[in-house]
Amino acid sequence: MRNRPPKNRKHHYFATLLTGVVSIIALSCGELQQPAPETFYSETKAPQKQEFRWSNGKLPKSFDPAMASAPPETDIVRAIFEGLTDTDPKTLNAIPAIAKSWKSADETRIWTFRLRKDARWSNGETVTAHDFVKSWKRLAKLGYKLPHHKLLHNISGVHLEAKPIEETAKKKPDAVVKAESNGQNKPGTVSTAVPEAASRTARDRDAAPVQDAAKPLLFGVEAIGDFELRVTLNEPDEQFPKLVAHPMFRPVYSGGAGFEEGKLTANVVTNGAFRISSVGKDGVTLDREEGYYDRSKVRLERVTFVPSETADSALAAYRAGDVDAVTNTSFEPLALKILTPFVDFKTTTHSALNFYAFNVKRHPFNDRRVREALAISIERERLTEGEMEGSAQPAFDYLPFDVGREKKLASDTERAKSLFEKAGFPDAEGFPKIKLLINRNNVQEKIARSVAKMWKDNLNVDTEIVIKGGSEFEEILASGEYDIVRRGVVLPTADETANMLAIFSTDRKEDSSPKSKRPVSASSQPSGTTKEKATASGAGNSNVKSSSNGESLELLIDTGVENEKILTEEEAIASIPAIPLYFPTSYSLVKPYVLGFEMNTLDAPSLKYVYIDSNWQPGKQKGQS
Repeated sequence: MRNRPPKNRKHHYFATLLTGVVSIIALSCGELQQPAPETFYSETKAPQKQEFRWSNGKLPKSFDPAMASAPPETDIVRAIFEGLTDTDPKTLNAIPAIAKSWKSADETRIWTFRLRKDARWSNGETVTAHDFVKSWKRLAKLGYKLPHHKLLHNISGVHLEAKPIEETAKKKPDAVVKAESNGQNKPGTVSTAVPEAASRTARDRDAAPVQDAAKPLLFGVEAIGDFELRVTLNEPDEQFPKLVAHPMFRPVYSGGAGFEEGKLTANVVTNGAFRISSVGKDGVTLDREEGYYDRSKVRLERVTFVPSETADSALAAYRAGDVDAVTNTSFEPLALKILTPFVDFKTTTHSALNFYAFNVKRHPFNDRRVREALAISIERERLTEGEMEGSAQPAFDYLPFDVGREKKLASDTERAKSLFEKAGFPDAEGFPKIKLLINRNNVQEKIARSVAKMWKDNLNVDTEIVIKGGSEFEEILASGEYDIVRRGVVLPTADETANMLAIFSTDRKEDSSPKSKRPVSASSQPSGTTKEKATASGAGNSNVKSSSNGESLELLIDTGVENEKILTEEEAIASIPAIPLYFPTSYSLVKPYVLGFEMNTLDAPSLKYVYIDSNWQPGKQKGQS
């Protein structure tokens, strides 16, 4: 029997259309539900040998610990040289290395390290306290040539190294030496008095006899026998053992004579867990040092640093299984979106700070209430997620080592308005247009425009963004003709005091002639300038170093308060001489069969703890994280 036509053709049409739409939607949903991504960006069979291949940038420029400022140099130096302490890659705490123990005195201003007696150079000689004294004197002599010279500034007597220490001691008048030894040194002079701890007798200490109290102590690093090192600081630092874990403080053989030519060579005497086996255009190979005191705990037999010129080449090598880890590379936003779902892709907050520094000598920025109001009227999450596309972490304080803690300078518009009113600027009435100086950079320009809009929306403040580069930027900086300046600083250590000095101090050149006393920035990075001069060393010590052209170099701290020094983050929050904006992010790719490779905020993994799980097989860990 033939089917009857529907009584209502219009109704049938809509019913058919609806069915079709539902089918299309169902089909589209099926297409949108992409299959779950692979667990790992690259799954390759685990090597059967304890050999680790690491792509961490281009070829290193030097193996000299003094010149190691960033990867790949710092990664190699940590492997081939051992310092007093090392950094625990998980906690960032200081752990014993050549120094088996340490203690402090004089409210953490004097530190004594007891050295192990079984540490050896790769030529078989014993590592002693004298090696540290020679190496650190070399650092002081290199001074401003060092990438991280500021890390030295809290060690007593460092700036006397304009001339050899021994020569300076000979030329010092006897009357001055006698007066200073009795504690009569005047403010602004370098203290040469022997610290109280150094005047104790051998009977009072379980160590070798100390330096003769009649001889002035001009350099704050001294060997007390072969296996004890004493360090005297200008300012107390309870985290000093964290500082000396930095690669630059690791000793070099014979005072660094092997680095004079500046060439990459395998013929370097080292004292670390690994030694240099070969150097070539295809990379640097390290072999485990059999004479290393803790050799039984080092599982890797060989490490190869494979250079990569670009992020694409590093990714290709990792995907193909030619390298086991990739670090120290910059990925484009699209690549980050593709990589983010994979388990072997890691993101880490990097120990660097981008911030806006106030010119605290200019009204009204000499008022803390104004500084806080401007700081807490910035919505940092909008900056990092919007302008920076998620490639940074918002900075609510100055140090990135505990990003989960209280947001001390979080956005608070109502409080910001209240502070402005208390400072005499209700609804920004009478408040001058802010002159914001930034360097020429696309990202920084976008951030500056966003911050200016937030200040306008939240406080009704107008901003003039001054974009300059090179010498023009430095000229404005030196003249002080700005209100706020953009700065960036790398924080190479977990030591709080050293980091505060890095953020809130600046090296200045000042003409020693009476005609000119205007400070000029000598910092390689943008910094705040004021005529306020509070030396980082404090009263009784000078951080002035004469240069060959008659200028003096001085480490200054600008806070807007006479003689105020910022040595802790708590003090920085109390004063707010700068607005923290964001911490950059670093990225890494690590094969699942590589164990013990801990990326951290300092970008300081330790190869001493890394090993290969040769039993790992591709495909067995699907769905696991």
